Amino acid sequence: MDYYSILGVNRNATSEEIKKAYKKKVMQHHPDRGGDKETFQKVSEAYETLSDSSKRDVYDHPHQANSFGQQGNNPFAHGGFEDMFSNMFGQGFRQPHQNSRRNQDVRLKVVVDFHELFFGKNVIATYRLRNGQEKSVDITIPPGIRHGDTIKFMGLGDNSIPSVAAGDLYIIAEVHNRTKWKRDNDNIYGTIDVNCLELIVGTKQQISTPDNRNIELNIKQNTKNGTTLSIKGYGLPNVHNHEKGNLYITVNAVIPQNLNADQIEKIKEVLHAKVS
Repeated sequence: MDYYSILGVNRNATSEEIKKAYKKKVMQHHPDRGGDKETFQKVSEAYETLSDSSKRDVYDHPHQANSFGQQGNNPFAHGGFEDMFSNMFGQGFRQPHQNSRRNQDVRLKVVVDFHELFFGKNVIATYRLRNGQEKSVDITIPPGIRHGDTIKFMGLGDNSIPSVAAGDLYIIAEVHNRTKWKRDNDNIYGTIDVNCLELIVGTKQQISTPDNRNIELNIKQNTKNGTTLSIKGYGLPNVHNHEKGNLYITVNAVIPQNLNADQIEKIKEVLHAKVS
């Protein structure tokens, strides 16, 4: 497997060029963005190797590595020793196993504000490894993510033990909603106060959506209090297929408080007028 070709860089690429290429490939192939899972795994594997100077050196100069313990001419590698005795004596021969070691996964919470759900969010995540070193990675929170959703970034966890695969990074979304809007799946819900007299004659109201768009809501004559109006495609994007939900606005009738005596009399006249 040619790690350089997978990331689309040449063999003399700097660490910064490798990092930029990796970020681009992740955006392109991440399964949460509709990418191919197998390709994404290859990209993660390539970056895990080429971003570590010692691993990259071994990858670039495989002939310099100690062949003992590596797959190749060593007859005892990958179970060869056990298989040889099993074949000779007709029974399984097993050496005592050491406790398996692995690099730990890393789990981080990332705060996402409600308006960021419409566009996604780029985050520089910094965390400390078991060996005391700090690691920073550039990650993308996809649009439409839900509170408590977990995103897995393969190979971006702890890599303190160089002889085994790196752990994974798990990002847990913590959505903060400080707005008047409510969410239900990919749909969002809100209310609007409308003068009860305007509900009788009909009106148009300007609404500012959570993603800072302005739309004109047409309220027809004789609209009842509590009526819910829908606007298609103004909800949140689905985290998997990016299709947007709907926006639902419930009309809340309010009684005007600043009417003068003449206006009140005119309303009385209308109320008591005989229908011809």
